[in-house]
Amino acid sequence: MEQDTFDYTVEQFADLQILRYRVKGFENLSLRQKKLVYYLSEAALEGRDILFDQNGKYNLQIRRLLESVWVNYRGDRSAEEFKSLEIYLKRVWFSNGIHHHYACDKFVPGFTAGYLRRVLDSIEPQLLPLQEGESVEAMCSKLFPVIFDPDVMPKRVNQADGDDLVLTSAANYYEGVTQQEAEEFYAAQKRADDPEPVMYGMNSRLVKKDGKIREEVWKVGGMYSAAIEKIIGWLEKARTVAENDRQQNVISLLIDFYRTGDLKTFDAYSIAWLKDTASDVDFVNGFIESYGDPLGMKASWESIVNFKDSEATHRTEIISENAQWFEDHSPVDPRFKKEKVKGVSAKVITAAMLAGDLYPSTAIGINLPNSNWIRSVHGSKSVTIGNLTEAYNKAARGNGFREEFVYSDVERALLEKYADITDDLHTDLHECLGHGSGKLLPGVDPDALKAYGATVEEARADLFGLYYLPDDRMVELGLTPDGEAYKAEYYSYMMNGLMTQLVRIEPGCTVEEAHMRNRQLIARWALEHGRARNVVEMVVCEGKTYVRVNDYVGLRGLFGNLLAEIQRIKSEGDYEAARELVEKYAVQVDPELHREVLERYRRLNLAPYKGFLNPVYTAEKNACGEITDVTLSYKEGYAEQMLRYSRDYSNL
Repeated sequence: MEQDTFDYTVEQFADLQILRYRVKGFENLSLRQKKLVYYLSEAALEGRDILFDQNGKYNLQIRRLLESVWVNYRGDRSAEEFKSLEIYLKRVWFSNGIHHHYACDKFVPGFTAGYLRRVLDSIEPQLLPLQEGESVEAMCSKLFPVIFDPDVMPKRVNQADGDDLVLTSAANYYEGVTQQEAEEFYAAQKRADDPEPVMYGMNSRLVKKDGKIREEVWKVGGMYSAAIEKIIGWLEKARTVAENDRQQNVISLLIDFYRTGDLKTFDAYSIAWLKDTASDVDFVNGFIESYGDPLGMKASWESIVNFKDSEATHRTEIISENAQWFEDHSPVDPRFKKEKVKGVSAKVITAAMLAGDLYPSTAIGINLPNSNWIRSVHGSKSVTIGNLTEAYNKAARGNGFREEFVYSDVERALLEKYADITDDLHTDLHECLGHGSGKLLPGVDPDALKAYGATVEEARADLFGLYYLPDDRMVELGLTPDGEAYKAEYYSYMMNGLMTQLVRIEPGCTVEEAHMRNRQLIARWALEHGRARNVVEMVVCEGKTYVRVNDYVGLRGLFGNLLAEIQRIKSEGDYEAARELVEKYAVQVDPELHREVLERYRRLNLAPYKGFLNPVYTAEKNACGEITDVTLSYKEGYAEQMLRYSRDYSNL
């Protein structure tokens, strides 16, 4: 059977493992649906350069420089420095730039500037990515400090408390402005009495030139126009094979937004998209998540093309149908609850194409739109990406991780029996209900929590799911097999938040990424506040540290208490409380524990980060040029795919 023979693992290097995902069921789609997937996939790939540029103003030229070396260098490719250059390029591909995709730190090259210059001197200048009128010497003078000097653009996103987060972040969302200037610029545009506020600054770069601050909008005729025009071209083809009039309207509104850059049009598109629950094929394409902006406003470009997994969606439909019950029984203050939950839809999907900020590293669940007022009035649409979860689970079988870090056979048996079920369910609850729960009090600015907003929001969604996993309602609805299942997710979550996610942090560094901060915040808060009753503890056995949960019921109570406080902070826009909570529990790392975890993990020879290759879609055509079928292949290698994308979708 295909399930038994499919090879999920491609290769491993640095701290990364490359996997494949299967697009099960694609062959059962109609020809019209296959065309739709194909056109939307091409639209997704056309935006690749946008994210590279968003992540850093020199990323595109550096990527092309390294690719030119990879393709054209005829010297000793077995030399250690060339091998290091090869790994560096592969990391740049993976992270869509020269900074780590998760930790945001700049990569340290394993080769010298002198070596790279000697390599470049051996390549014909016309094969190098020189800008108009630029010499090789000038290009090196510009790019080498960015690549080699640790003090130049060291962090893609800096979240250090007290720093000017704009000036100290390398992300290409601001130019010549300070954090204060940026915050004041957008604060001046907002009206406290606006019931339908757009997400100001979402699709632009803020620059100061000649003493004046202005936005460079990402649209046709504006910034990124060349890539956006290509995206639109494929969207227009997709519109001709839309499954229904509603989906056709969704695509038309997205095209209008790309043409105009108008944020009201984006809201109209978002509402139309979330209300389209009848289409089997679905997609996200555009400027969506704001984790890459230190101020949490500007959105990185991403895309995913997918279709509904009807069998697995039954689980998420049960959750969404009971959304009001979950909201009513939440442990938060009634002032912060929604009186009527609207428009919550959820499904399990099969990913068919990943792009932008969802490629190669990707989410396993998505809840959109991000606009608070749209969520409140119209609801939200949530997806769990089933075939990616399957790929992660298959690739992790028998790798020794649980044997090394799980406290005892009791916990290992729990994980073996229930982990896949409860992990998926927690993702469903996080995406379907957590992000859509609660409400802001009247007049509260959605951006009030500033740099801490993303961490607080992810913690809120995680806690919502954690709180409900043990509930009797889960068993009544058939979502969990029994009242013991939740313990697998509770143990796994605490172990990850307190210990094992530290493998993703370099020695001496703090926790920077919002999702990691969220998990550590929850786990460390629960550890401290449960200490008097010994709810959770860190124990040492034979020289190794483990997490032990002594009171699972008590742990649920702690999660409920923290959820109530997190929701209060969100609802009231309490910036100082958010800052205090995040800085106290989510940022700092115990150096001794960190050293131990890294050493134990190193012995397993595992990669802490994973990402995916996309399948290759081929449109089969007849003599008249009409598409008669779309086929897919999983044979393309990592470097092969990255070089093809750079060749065929290099638009900026």
